[in-house]
Formats: sequence, C-alpha cells, structure tokens
Amino acid sequence: MTTPLELQSLAIEIAREAGALAAQRRREGVHIAATKSALADIVTDADREVEELIRDRLATARPGDGFLGEESGEGTSKSGVTWVVDPIDGTVNYAYGIPAYAVSIAAVQGTADPAEWTALAGAVFNPAVNELFVAARGEGARLHSAIEGDRRLAVAEPSPAGALIATGFGYDPETHAGDLARLSSVMPLARDIRRIGAASLDLVGVAAGRLDAYYERGLHPWDLAAGTLIVEEAGGMTGGYSGERAGREMTVAAAPEFFRRLTDLLSN
Repeated sequence: MTTPLELQSLAIEIAREAGALAAQRRREGVHIAATKSALADIVTDADREVEELIRDRLATARPGDGFLGEESGEGTSKSGVTWVVDPIDGTVNYAYGIPAYAVSIAAVQGTADPAEWTALAGAVFNPAVNELFVAARGEGARLHSAIEGDRRLAVAEPSPAGALIATGFGYDPETHAGDLARLSSVMPLARDIRRIGAASLDLVGVAAGRLDAYYERGLHPWDLAAGTLIVEEAGGMTGGYSGERAGREMTVAAAPEFFRRLTDLLSN
C-alpha cells in the first residue's frame, strides 16, 4: 500500500515540474484563452497546458488513481486515491505578472468531495519565489524556500494587537455585498486584512504563521485540497460554518483557539 509520504514525494516532483512550465509560459507572455463563471474569471492557455502536464505525469506514475482538475474535470478512481489539482491558482495574479500564484496538488482518499475525502498528501508550489509547502498525513508540514531555507511549519495565535486575516471575494458581482458585510463583521477581531488572490497561498500562509487566519466563501475542491491538509499538519484547524467541513459554503483556517472564535462569529 502506498504511504502518504510516497504520495507527497510524487506531488512534490510534479508540482516543481509544473511550476517551472507555468513560470516559463509567464516569461513568454500570457494569453487569455477564455472566461468561465464571470467575465473576471479567466483561464489562460498556460492553465490548460500545465494541467495537462500534471494529468499526464500522474496517469503514468499511478494509472489507477482518479483525477479532479480545475480545467479538465474528473476522472474515476480505481485505487481509492484521487488527485485534486489546481494548475495555476491565482490566474488573475499570473496574468497581471503579480508573483502570487501557485501549483496546488493533493492526493485524497475517497471521493473528490471535500465533505467526504481524507486528504493524504499535498504540495503547493509558488515558482515565482521558489517556495514549496508540503504535507503528508501524520507527518507534519514543511516549507522549502529559496529565501527562508527548509523549516517545519507551525500555525500562530494572534497577538494582542489582533489577527492578520486573509480573505477573498467571488467573481460574481452579485456576491460582493455579502462578502463585504462578512468582512465588516470580522473586523473587530482583525489587526489588518490581506487579499492575496490565491486560496492555496492564503492557506499555506496560515500554516507558516505568516497569517493568523483565512476565510473565504465559494472555494472549489481544487482551491483547498492541498492547503487545508498543510494547515492541519501545521497544527491548525480548518472547517466551515458551525462544525461543517471546509467547502463551497465557507472555508476557515486558523490556530485552534482563534479558529473557534472566527467560525462562531461567521456562523452567527
């Protein structure tokens, strides 16, 4: 039986290769291929090419596994393991040349539904700054960074000045009023707010202690699969409203004590 560490090793290898391709295509110039859920929700040719690379590498290494990708949909698992992939998380940042985008790859056991799966391994790689965040279930989480070196990740509790909280907003303009109202409700707990534009980087930011908390409505499975495992293996908690699993309705990540405060506030 394949261990989480073995799955992590494969995720690392492919994430680095995929990230190198994404960075190369960024240097060559980005072409917007289409829009998706809204005019602002874009997909580039690089998104599709990078996902195809990841899918091909996984199919070669583990042909019985399932696959769920942002750009190419779902493939059935025969092994019980499914790979959940966002080839370029933060596509708008990527298109604008903002160095905050990432390849996110996770291996989960069970279905491709966050409410049902058990995450086994994950890797989030930002090639623009050469930072790789990884985790395997039961083995902790680590950062491999060109700037910081290698270190074990651990979440942080907020200081008396308040919490540095990250969030995001949906592409649909009709959801913005609700998103802003939610932001207003959490401000009494906040030292300040960050809007990074890539859910996977927000989540690993919590795991690394760079952020005290993150919450966002509307995430897809590929947005959160790797990042939530990395937070949990760094000692944090993830979830949704009122004890639910993290998912489309709400995703929250923080150190345990602050997680409970923030989810109670959001649930009310």
